[in-house]
Amino acid sequence: MSTPTPPAPFDVNFCFPVHELENERVKLTPFIPAQHAELFFQGSSSHPELYQHLPFGPFSSSTAFIEQLVHGRIQPNPGYTLYAIIDKTRTRPRASDRTNALLPSSIDFAGTIGYLHGSPTHLSVEIGFIIILPPFQRTHVTTNAVGLLLRHALDLPTATPPGLGLRRVQWQSSEKNEASIRVAERMGFKREGLLRWDRVYMGGQGKAGNGEDVREGDPMPDTLGRHTVLLALCWDDWENGGRERVAQLTDR
Repeated sequence: MSTPTPPAPFDVNFCFPVHELENERVKLTPFIPAQHAELFFQGSSSHPELYQHLPFGPFSSSTAFIEQLVHGRIQPNPGYTLYAIIDKTRTRPRASDRTNALLPSSIDFAGTIGYLHGSPTHLSVEIGFIIILPPFQRTHVTTNAVGLLLRHALDLPTATPPGLGLRRVQWQSSEKNEASIRVAERMGFKREGLLRWDRVYMGGQGKAGNGEDVREGDPMPDTLGRHTVLLALCWDDWENGGRERVAQLTDR
């Protein structure tokens, strides 16, 4: 029997180096559509509530997810990159060959997370695209995935493993997404402000808007608006207890 050929790597177009990040519980691997898109769609398609605070989705198929989000928004933008989250604590049946043993499955594929608005000029990045599939919510997955991205962004290049040495990591969330804001603040992010009427939810179906009506004569009267909470964790926060806080949370 011939050994299956693994899918070709995806062309990651990001302004900073991209590689796998992992600890004892979670691995973040660059999102490869051929490996991860169908797993993501199958895990999320019956849960449209995953998108109620996001400016994109839900998607009608894995192909639509790839075309609209991965190819349409993330891959063309050098400030964006997407990771697949693998839960290393989930035990899978032994595969018949080594290639399949290395591929993710519905048992350990936990969702997505990524960087956006990356800027080598300003030494900053944002954490986003966080969609944790329901079986992995309220577990160690979110804390560890965010912790890995924080360490990679804020640790210096001289650290082991080397980090990017950035000065600022940002987090934005709908004012109505209390769970997201709690995660950010638990991880050490500081609330910096509220961006009122920051975004429009196109389509709007299933979205949690800001709860306010638009004025008469608005050019997009059938869309919802979003107020966005802005938070950040900066290098001085990281060096003054932030690193230890994240380590304590991920080591629990």
